[in-house]
Order: sequence, then structure tokens, then C-alpha cells
Amino acid sequence: MLKEISNAPRGTFDPYQPALLDERGTIAEPVVIVELDSLPDRFSLPNERVSIGVATGPMSPAARMVAPSLDITIVPSGLDDQVWTVGAEDPAKTAEALAVAVRANPTAAVVLAQVLRMTGLGVADGLNVESYAYSTLLGGDEFAAWLTRRGHRPAPPSATVDPVLVQRERNELRVTLNRPERRNAFGREVRDALVNALRLVAVDESIDHVVLDGAGPSFCAGGDLDEFGTTPSPVLAHFVRTAAGAGRLLHSISARLEARLHGQCVGAGIELPAFAGRVVAAPGTGFRLPEVAMGLIPGAGGTVSIPRRIGRWRTLKLALSGESIAAETALAWGLIDAIE
Repeated sequence: MLKEISNAPRGTFDPYQPALLDERGTIAEPVVIVELDSLPDRFSLPNERVSIGVATGPMSPAARMVAPSLDITIVPSGLDDQVWTVGAEDPAKTAEALAVAVRANPTAAVVLAQVLRMTGLGVADGLNVESYAYSTLLGGDEFAAWLTRRGHRPAPPSATVDPVLVQRERNELRVTLNRPERRNAFGREVRDALVNALRLVAVDESIDHVVLDGAGPSFCAGGDLDEFGTTPSPVLAHFVRTAAGAGRLLHSISARLEARLHGQCVGAGIELPAFAGRVVAAPGTGFRLPEVAMGLIPGAGGTVSIPRRIGRWRTLKLALSGESIAAETALAWGLIDAIE
């Protein structure tokens, strides 16, 4: 049955569920908790709110049929044997923490869940959907509040050296993000230089193998926060992401692409390499998606690349929690292919 955890609604078993929006046009309750230990014979799945399943023990056959339709299901550690499950020492407590995160940024959380439910789209269409959603949120109250909390920041300094290094040896090309003083933050200069390198690979079939890595303490610390909110309009931001972004190019050369990661890989720092055919992480590497707490969703292709590796359910867990996962967890989930 649907059961209240903290302030989550009990929901209803008939098909006419309460509307997502209240009479003022704001989200009334963005999350519903589904207790999977005991299910009625018939009930309607929540399809507007973020739905979080909770099981405190092995699931019944009926629960195992329902759970994949939810946005995420939290189970006891050791029972997370399916891509739609995430293990936790205390499933109810973890579900409540996720519900708190949803309520803190309800628009971003609901939009992300909606986008992730469309992972059956092709890569190009998926990137367009992600970008439409991201631009919508750029004009939202949650992102505006984050910008206010962050405060004004000056534009980041221009690179004094090549922001991306490209070195060819025979049929191998090494592409290195080269802003170590900014932990290779994925700003305009790095993005444009990376795209130029990827375009070279796309047209040169004599390049058999591409290695993508990063200089300095981290492969990539995500988008350059000093550039957030500086695009003149959300509409222009959409065209920049889709026409000048790296996701499509990375996908087009994925069979030849190996990403070698280290340090903290945040936001774009895992969204982009997840397109690679092979992803290798150094011991101690961490992975995090912080965007929902900023009132946004992953916008560098992560709603397309990451679910193709770990499923939409664990992708949502990463994004809602904002917590870093270790390389060992990333390997177990399939986010990376090896630890070396």
C-alpha cells in the first residue's frame, strides 16, 4: 500500500489521483512513497510526482512487478540485485532523505524524473529533451534562488594555455582537459576546444583509439559555476547546448573512445565520459551529480549517457541525493568499466 513516511502523502488506489498543482499553480506535493512490503490487489501508479519505492526485506513477485515502474526503489543493502534498486542500511530513512531533497527543489526533481522516464528515446532526441527541460529550469524560481545564494561572481579568467591538449601518436589520439587550476571546470573555452578535437576524430577514420583524460587533481569538476546564469536567454542556452555541445560527438565516436578518470568527477565530469565505450577510473575517484540542489538537472548529456549505463533509477538517486559515490560502487553499477 502507499504509506506515509514523514510528510509524504498516502496516495490513492483509484485512478483519479490528486492533481500535481494546487489552485495557485504551484506543486502541492512533489513526491509519493510507495511501501512495497504490502501491496493491494489493484492500485494506480503515481505518474506525475516523483515515486519512491521502499522495501524492508525481499520483495514479493507482485512488488517486483510494480517497482520497475516507479522512479526509484530503496531496498536493504545486499538486496539491490536489479538495476531499478538501490541498497541502503535503512531503506525508510534513505527514502525520507530523498523525499526531503525532492521537496527542497520540487520543480527540478519532478522535471528530472519526467525526463528520465523518456530514456527510450534515441541519443539525439534525448539530448534535445534534456536541453528543453534544462532551459525551462533556467527560467525557474529554484535556479534564481540558487543564483541569489551564490552571489555575484566575476567572469572566470581566460586560459593562458591551450584549454584542451591534443596529441597524436600513430593511430591514437590523446585529448586532455587542461585547466588544472580550475579542476578542468567545463566552461566555454574547455567545451569549445573539446568539441573541436572531437570533430577531428569524427572525420578522421584513421584514428582508431581516442583517450580522453584530464590534467591536474581531477578529471573535471563539472560546469564552471562562474559562468552559470550568464547566457543571455534560456532559448539561446538551448541552442548552445545542442549545437555546440559535446554529447552528440562523444556518442558518435564511442566505439573508439576510452575515458580515463581520476579525482572528483562532478556533473559534466561524469555526464560526458559516460558516453565513452570504455570508462576507466583511478582508485579513489568519486562521482557526483549536484544539479538538482541548484534547481537544475544534469545538462551536459547526463540524462542520456548515464541511464544507458546504470538505468534511470540509479541516475535519479545520484541526482536527488547529490552524494558522491566511490569508484567501487560506480563499477558495481556499470557507470565505469574498470578501476586502474
